[in-house]
Amino acid sequence: MPPEHRPARPRSILVTGCSSGIGHDAAHGLAARGWRVFAACRKPADCARLKAEGLESLHLDLDDPASIEAALAEVLAATGGTLDALYNNAAFALPGAVEDLPRDGLRAIFETNLFGTHDLTCRVIPVMRAQGHGRIVNCSSVLGLAGIRWRGAYVATKFALEGLTDVLRLEMRDTKIKVILIEPGPITSKIRANSIPHFERWMNWQASPRAVQYRDSLLKRLYKTTKTKDGFELPAAAVTAKLIRALEDRRPRPRYYVTTPTHIVGAARRLLPTALLDRLLQKG
Repeated sequence: MPPEHRPARPRSILVTGCSSGIGHDAAHGLAARGWRVFAACRKPADCARLKAEGLESLHLDLDDPASIEAALAEVLAATGGTLDALYNNAAFALPGAVEDLPRDGLRAIFETNLFGTHDLTCRVIPVMRAQGHGRIVNCSSVLGLAGIRWRGAYVATKFALEGLTDVLRLEMRDTKIKVILIEPGPITSKIRANSIPHFERWMNWQASPRAVQYRDSLLKRLYKTTKTKDGFELPAAAVTAKLIRALEDRRPRPRYYVTTPTHIVGAARRLLPTALLDRLLQKG
């Protein structure tokens, strides 16, 4: 078939953390727009479920370099060696007071939220360089802009991701690879429920000098069973809408805020003295 008569190749994207929440909605939303989506999950059972939903899904464990290598090889074999976009979404939370965080627990969350994401990104960049274009979108958080109590480990990974992404964006300016941050605030997801096993594994809260505060504050929030939404909470589709812009705008912004709290915190961080910002964040 002559080249001019061949059907256009659908744009391809690898999305991590697709078992639920933001990644799950992004995978389905992009597939509905005609993207060829490779929806990655850490658990094989979740991959099977996504395949049953009509998605192309593959196993990818960001803690395992061999898994990252195999997953990307599977994607490139399916596309003929190209990948138009990467959406680094996979992450988990480890709630608890900073003074109670064990070194191994902090290492574990960085392994997934930062080191694995960085490893995958560095493997994708040569593919995008060779094809002459690409977009790398990293999912940060309002907690990548400012920290709040009990979230120190997650905040640390997101601050690090923000810095790494900003520098990568500057370094990629001499290429056709666009590097973009998405910064959601409160989004309907399972991140709180999914953090419980990590909290129970790493946090010896009963021995903490803050044990009473854990009982009165964090534990009630962490284990609550009510389905009442947090203030300003938006569905995962709100993030997908910004992701579509990051991927499809001809000149994408360096960062996209999602939810009112993200806009408020972003402005407050620029405008308020640190002491006043601390008073505002203390209420969070």
